[in-house]
Amino acid sequence: MTVAQLIEALSRMPDDAVVLMDNGGGLSSIDALDFLEGQGPGAPAEVVLLPNMDE
Repeated sequence: MTVAQLIEALSRMPDDAVVLMDNGGGLSSIDALDFLEGQGPGAPAEVVLLPNMDE
């Protein structure tokens, strides 16, 4: 999924909805985003969703 696809999908959701991610043992809220430049020739940039580690 690209950032544009994610924004499009999120734009159809209620503004006050909480974003959660599956962490394998349940759900975690998203605490932050991390941006990584492409890691080699032709590699795309990446956005990493970081879960709230206090949950």
